[in-house]
Order: sequence, then structure tokens, then C-alpha cells
Amino acid sequence: MPRLEYRLYGEDSGFPLLYYYDSVEREEIALRFACDYLVKESEVYEKTSNAVEEACYVIYVKRADDERVMSWKKPDSGRTSGLRMELREYRELGANYRLVHTYNFQDNLAAMLHLEANFLYVDGQEWYRTSTEIDEDRETFVFYAVKSESDPAL
Repeated sequence: MPRLEYRLYGEDSGFPLLYYYDSVEREEIALRFACDYLVKESEVYEKTSNAVEEACYVIYVKRADDERVMSWKKPDSGRTSGLRMELREYRELGANYRLVHTYNFQDNLAAMLHLEANFLYVDGQEWYRTSTEIDEDRETFVFYAVKSESDPAL
């Protein structure tokens, strides 16, 4: 299985290695490539780009100093196996992002299709994606979205 690396992107940084994972399944790498943000060890990183190198896959990130780690609790350890994704309502000036829906996927492809979607539908409401993240601290993917009628770009 391939290696995945997170490297710090910067003008003069030389791209230092932040984190690495040996023997990662390609499906997990694809899920991580789909995320705009990484939350790890109480830090938020924004993806700048990603690359496929001969020996590994690389995600370049920069510290997202304008973002903060939310204080949401970690999901129960007794939950079912698989991948968890939260749909949260994004608010430009919000201090917290309301949990709209929680998904539990047994299949990486189903999770990927949801992360890559521009729109998700919950209880008859259309939600438009603003960003996605992998929150390693909580072992959860997060899909941030606004109600479609509130998005002036649509």
C-alpha cells in the first residue's frame, strides 16, 4: 500500500514533512484529497494542493490561522464501524456551526461521493457545499454547507 504525506507549503519552507502515514489504502487517500482542511492535534491546516509522486501521495497544507478548532465532542467510541461524516451549517460570522445531519458510511466510495458532491439533500432541504475537512482529532469528516436559497451564486 502507498504512503501518504502532509507537507507544509510555503514560499521559503522547503516543504517540510508534517505528518506521514505508511500503508494507506488508495480509497482513504482519495477521501483526504477531497478535503479542503485538516484538523489534527488541535491545529487547522488548509490544503493548497496535492500531488502524486513516484513513491507516495502528498497533500500540501498551510496553517489556517484565521480558522479555529471547534470544541465539538468526539463521537462515541461505541458507534458502528465505517466512516462518519457530519453535515454542518456554515455561517460566515458564526461562532459555531449547527449539526444538520450525521452520515455513517460502510463504503469508502459512498463517503467519497458525498464529500465530492456540490449539493446534499436532507429532509427536503438542499445544502450547497462551502468546504470539507477531515477532523482527525474526532475521527470525522465534515461537510460545511449553506442552504441553497441563501447562496447568491446560485
